[in-house]
Amino acid sequence: MAFTLWTLFEASLLCLNAICVLHEERFLAKVGWGVNQVHGFGEQPSVKSQVLNLIRSIRTVMRIPLIFLNILTIIFKLILG
Repeated sequence: MAFTLWTLFEASLLCLNAICVLHEERFLAKVGWGVNQVHGFGEQPSVKSQVLNLIRSIRTVMRIPLIFLNILTIIFKLILG
């Protein structure tokens, strides 16, 4: 099994899918990373809040492109194996 651009694409697609399916109320709140993590105005945001903002922005921006990339990957896997 060789390390190719296709395997790199699949790995990044799987990671993006994993980030997008994280549910804030069911999973992240149990871990302590819920929606109510607010920092004050003028304060430096913590690493935790920056990661939460990254998760939210990935979920917002990549929702529609991930649907098409997943469909493309499924079709490619069905045709070429």
